[in-house]
Amino acid sequence: MSPFMKSYLFAYNFLQASSWTISFLSIVSSVLANKTINGAYTSAGYLISVIQTAAVLEVVHGAIGIVPSGFLSPLMQWSGRTHFILAIVGQIKELQDSPWLSITLVAWCLGEMIRYPHYAFTCLGRCPYWLTYLRYTGFIIIYPTGLVGELLIMYKALPHVIERNLYANFFSAFPFSYYEFLWAVLLVYPFLWLKLYLQLFKQRKSKLEKSEKHHGKRKRM
Repeated sequence: MSPFMKSYLFAYNFLQASSWTISFLSIVSSVLANKTINGAYTSAGYLISVIQTAAVLEVVHGAIGIVPSGFLSPLMQWSGRTHFILAIVGQIKELQDSPWLSITLVAWCLGEMIRYPHYAFTCLGRCPYWLTYLRYTGFIIIYPTGLVGELLIMYKALPHVIERNLYANFFSAFPFSYYEFLWAVLLVYPFLWLKLYLQLFKQRKSKLEKSEKHHGKRKRM
């Protein structure tokens, strides 16, 4: 990889890590000030929506081959989250004060506050072992927590979707409504998520062993 591409990827991952950290701190500040966890979207929802949308660049990175993730996996992650935060939460205000939404956004923040620094330091070839360990261990609890929150919020959205006939104009071109589409997403989402989750488990052992050997060699040097 060229020095320019390394610098670009480091800058991208650094900016994403910083933005997710700011989002997390905004949520913590809101919880401390209001003594409730229900205001996460109010305090950080806009920023999270922007940086999650901007993460479409990761799909492009995989498609053009500057990262080894490929195209499909980043696309699945990006489209699932972006649909959730923009099309559902952003359009149904009744969901925005849900404690489960707050839990979901905190899980997202924690996961990305680990993932992006790991990517950034990996670009430089200087990722510490503890960060690699955190990257391939923290997801075990963080990701299922986020999944449960997303599924509950999507389920709670269903009555509002059918009541308002949400996105009726767009879905008039299809033989199904957005309500039916959302039900299909609810049924398929856990299986798609499980594929990505198990993929991380497969990577975990090899990534930790590789990092441990690398840092062991550096210590001996």
